[in-house]
Amino acid sequence: MTAPRRPPTGGQARAERTRVAVIDETVRCILDEGFAPPSVRHITDRAGVTWGVVQYHFGDLDGLLMAVVDKGFSELLDALDELPPSAIRKSSVRARTAFVIDTIWDAFSSPTSMAALEILISTRGLRDTVANTHLADLMVTLTKLGRHLGEGLSAPHAGRIGNLIWATLRGMVVAQMVWPEPVDSSRDRQALVEVITAYVESRGG
Repeated sequence: MTAPRRPPTGGQARAERTRVAVIDETVRCILDEGFAPPSVRHITDRAGVTWGVVQYHFGDLDGLLMAVVDKGFSELLDALDELPPSAIRKSSVRARTAFVIDTIWDAFSSPTSMAALEILISTRGLRDTVANTHLADLMVTLTKLGRHLGEGLSAPHAGRIGNLIWATLRGMVVAQMVWPEPVDSSRDRQALVEVITAYVESRGG
């Protein structure tokens, strides 16, 4: 394989812009048309690059799809890590739970996160250890959030809250993906807030 020609200055920035553009176009392709998986030519035509460029940055189609998964999980974990402790520890369990659920929903329902979920569902039989590590890291982070929502909760109780958040919000995302029109999930998220609030308060959180 021949290395791509780059200008003597700004080459790294240009390469990163190209990489991001290909990933973003793959995300749009998956969300617009579903996961077939998308053909390489279709992606390269939409992104305005050659197959050689995709090979240079990602190796092959599987590498490109895993790059989308990596980006989706990175954005999600960054959003969770950036939740300020002071905001999580608001005056009431209900208030801090609502804040956390809204923040997680924004991250879960982002285009990249939705495309990453569709890739993981469609390739679950071929999932590599990197994707499984992402899932494990996410569950650890959600368990920590469960402890923040109810200070003093034991690890099992905090883990149950994390699992409930993951399962419920991901279910809402799937509904968004398969329904032909936008779905208003605000009342469903409010119900989730009430369930978690009742769970935490029943255990003295």
